[in-house]
Amino acid sequence: MSEPTAIDITQIPPQIHHTKVALISGVTGQDGSYLAELLLEKGYTVYGIIRRSSSFNTGRVEHLCKDMHVLSSRFKLVYGDLTDTGNLISIISKIKPDEIYNLGAQSHVKVSFEMPEYTANVDAVGTLRMLEAIRACGLEKKTRFYQASTSELYGLVQEIPQKETTPFYPRSPYACAKLYSYWIVINYREAYNMFALNGILFNHESIRRGPTFVTRKITMAVARIHLGLQDCLYLGNLDAERDWGHAKDYVKAMWLMLQQEKPADYCVATGEKHKVREFVEKSFAVLGRRVEWKGTPGTVDEYGEVDGIVRVKVDPSYFRPTEVELLIGDPTKAETELGWNRNVGFDELVKGMVEGDVELLQKDDVELVKKQYH
Repeated sequence: MSEPTAIDITQIPPQIHHTKVALISGVTGQDGSYLAELLLEKGYTVYGIIRRSSSFNTGRVEHLCKDMHVLSSRFKLVYGDLTDTGNLISIISKIKPDEIYNLGAQSHVKVSFEMPEYTANVDAVGTLRMLEAIRACGLEKKTRFYQASTSELYGLVQEIPQKETTPFYPRSPYACAKLYSYWIVINYREAYNMFALNGILFNHESIRRGPTFVTRKITMAVARIHLGLQDCLYLGNLDAERDWGHAKDYVKAMWLMLQQEKPADYCVATGEKHKVREFVEKSFAVLGRRVEWKGTPGTVDEYGEVDGIVRVKVDPSYFRPTEVELLIGDPTKAETELGWNRNVGFDELVKGMVEGDVELLQKDDVELVKKQYH
């Protein structure tokens, strides 16, 4: 993939506010790409922060980058990093955004056990750097700040379903880092009267989900098995229960939060729970296949057969050191105060992901697969 065109910060023209200006960290991720599309549809000028690295994972936003070299384009990429305070100050001072959506993170729970310090540096201190950059630029009264929080904060759940007032019990370095971000956002809101808030989003998926996340791992494997490209799907805890929605619905909630008169924190969820094994069953069912579970339920000896062939196995290496068994959210506050509601149900979500992966693989386009899967 060719290197994306990113604008030199020094070349950013002074902002004439005919339209709102938004800055998105994590713009190349699942949520960032959907959010950029939404904001552009609403007439925003959108700046997305990308890290300079040896490989550029811009596939999810490449369709938005076609005319980026034209300064009048409303979508622009700038090089930046949540670990670089000076860089963030430079970006924010030039752009003077009306809204910042801080979606950038090391967002994989299992990886956070292997890279806890890096996870804390980006996911916890990175949020502090962003808030301090807003203050350093004197934009406390102008810039509204959205922090991407997570249902992983609830961890060892103290209440079912979980809502804004439910006590937190994080069970991973990722969740601990996000807990710091949650509270520092509230602290800056109260200490400096900033319009800063947290969106506690429960699991949200799509065809743009990264391949290391369990839902996309499942749909990719099911598609590959269907096409004869893979023999077996290996998973960890089949009985973990999650509240899964569609990412496109959830980014709308992010935007709605920053349009309110006063800042507040919100849970965004479907209010439904489904087991990992159910996601597997539904995925195969999309392609007319049925999974029969055999072996000892809930153990590493359990496996799933499809058409008499073992297609799903449990691999203990995928277990987390401290497991989160059940997450299910209560979206009442978001529905009541924001007027938010989801449009995509669980079955439709699974169907769209499986069919999307089958279509992607059938195109036999190596570059397209690379863009979507990374």
